[in-house]
Amino acid sequence: MTVEAPAATRPATPATRRFAAALRRWFDTADADSATGRQGRIDWLRAAPFIGMHLACLGVLWVGVSATALGVAAGLYVLRMFAITGFYHRYFAHRTFRTSRALQFTFALIGASCVQRGPLWWAAHHREHHQHADTERDPHSPRLRGFLWSHMGWFLTPEGFRTRWARIPDFARYPELRWLDRYDILVPVVLATLLFVIGTVLHRLAPGLHTSGGQLLTWGFFVSTVVLFHVTVTINSLAHRFGTRRFATDDDSRNNLWLALLTFGEGWHNNHHFFPGSVRQGFRWWELDLTFYGLRLMAWLGLVQGLKPVPARVRRAMER
Repeated sequence: MTVEAPAATRPATPATRRFAAALRRWFDTADADSATGRQGRIDWLRAAPFIGMHLACLGVLWVGVSATALGVAAGLYVLRMFAITGFYHRYFAHRTFRTSRALQFTFALIGASCVQRGPLWWAAHHREHHQHADTERDPHSPRLRGFLWSHMGWFLTPEGFRTRWARIPDFARYPELRWLDRYDILVPVVLATLLFVIGTVLHRLAPGLHTSGGQLLTWGFFVSTVVLFHVTVTINSLAHRFGTRRFATDDDSRNNLWLALLTFGEGWHNNHHFFPGSVRQGFRWWELDLTFYGLRLMAWLGLVQGLKPVPARVRRAMER
């Protein structure tokens, strides 16, 4: 007679192990470096929180809207867009200026609240993109895999979840940044919790503001974050398809005024690919670059230093 092992002692099935591993990676991305899966295929279980954030935006149908909620959503969009464009991109990815370790970590925290992963992951993938732009090794070229893949499909794959440590040795030496990269879900959860608590308090103490915990959470976190994400990644997708080309770069990058306005200057993408080492991406005076203006203000206040300008040779190239 065969005695069946109790359920608690039965070995886990491969499907159970994959499910448990995916859950761990939601909270601790250290496992992502050893993740397995079919190359170029979306890991839907690992992507579930990303999908859930989009579904949560439907909460606006139940929580309503107020000027307070819209103001909070807009304010967080502005602050976090600057953290992404000014620090995740121009500082961590390209080192176009210097700052203190304290401010470096402060804006890494703000950037992490955008749910665009940690600063080391973000910068490492962006450096990979610049070295192999619009080739087979580019993680998100619309030329190769189309709009949806370049816009959001690429980073939902097992290989997309990994941090490319060899690309980011300069900043990987900071333990606080490595910690933030590993537990990148923590900051968004804290922000979402704070918004709910603040909205609940305002509902009780300042009813004239016509807001609530659920409303601030939905508009201030879910809606603001989802809009921020999709605007940010238009630079991967749309800015390699639509716009003008001032410089004959080897990639498909283009300058696009509308994307520049939405992304605080990132839309001058052909400029940036021609010379990524400048803190300024709007090379002409009329090319609005709000991130650059913000960094100039921070430099005037002594918070950042060594803003790298557009070199003379690049300016000469524009005159040809």
